[in-house]
Amino acid sequence: MDIVKEEKKDIVILRVDGKLDAVSAPEAEKIMSDVIDNGAKKIVIDMEKVSYISSAGLRSLLVAAKEIKAQKGKIVICSMTESVKKVFEISGFSTIFTTLATETEALKSF
Repeated sequence: MDIVKEEKKDIVILRVDGKLDAVSAPEAEKIMSDVIDNGAKKIVIDMEKVSYISSAGLRSLLVAAKEIKAQKGKIVICSMTESVKKVFEISGFSTIFTTLATETEALKSF
């Protein structure tokens, strides 16, 4: 798994590439936590290149969501593959997160 960070004005975009599973989730959680600790209040997580997400990956997103909510911020997830979208729907995460089809929509949602 690889995460590329980009900033557009006051929005941090995290582009995740690979599997978000038990092996990679701790690293992903640390990266998201560091971004929030550095003052980000608006985060877009682009999951276009995420081929698989496990319960550990979902947990890392949930931890980040709780952290940013405490800072009065927001995370928007975009560009999910069909398989990742199904996991979000089955797990109920689609009701926890704002999920949008494209990065452009995600950026406009703030």
